Amino acid sequence: MSDVWPIVHAERAALIADLETLTEAQWDQPSLCDGWSVHDVVAHIIDTAMTTRLGFVYGLARAGFDFDRQNAEGVERERGPDPAATLLTLREVADRTWTPPAPMDSRIVEMVVHGEDIRRPLGITRSYPQRALQLQARTKVGFGGAKEHLDAVRVTATDSDVSVGDGPEVRGPSLSLLLALSGRRVALAELDGPGVALLANQL
Repeated sequence: MSDVWPIVHAERAALIADLETLTEAQWDQPSLCDGWSVHDVVAHIIDTAMTTRLGFVYGLARAGFDFDRQNAEGVERERGPDPAATLLTLREVADRTWTPPAPMDSRIVEMVVHGEDIRRPLGITRSYPQRALQLQARTKVGFGGAKEHLDAVRVTATDSDVSVGDGPEVRGPSLSLLLALSGRRVALAELDGPGVALLANQL
């Protein structure tokens, strides 16, 4: 997995370039993450970049083993007093190779999905690494992946040769499939096939 960090670092750099163009109002706009603004998602990306395996375990215990609470505390901790301060911190951690105790592949998926959490509501487009969908498909749901979802449906990308899973087919662009498998229901409207309703019920 020696190529994971160069991809992650490239995605962080691309996100920083897009964030530099935003107004304060755009930083406050709701992201695709329920209850989080664009600013909150950036703070979460910083928190993840600064989290070690041991630090994750300690933080989870401090949060009463409540993963959502741990994430919320991380956002509060890393969100600066204004967008400029938060962006400065993101620049400072962009090249780090620290990671929580999760499959290394998940670092790529995180940057693609959270990149879209920020860009899509703002009308910003980007071409992402195609491999993110395959990585998400083999990562367990407990680690933020979609492996168990694919026991019931088969997803087929219309813009690549990726087709994984068992069951009724769900077809669509790789990015839309990735977002849907990551719990972003907005992407379901971009998919078709007999398995869409079943996938929607699983999310």
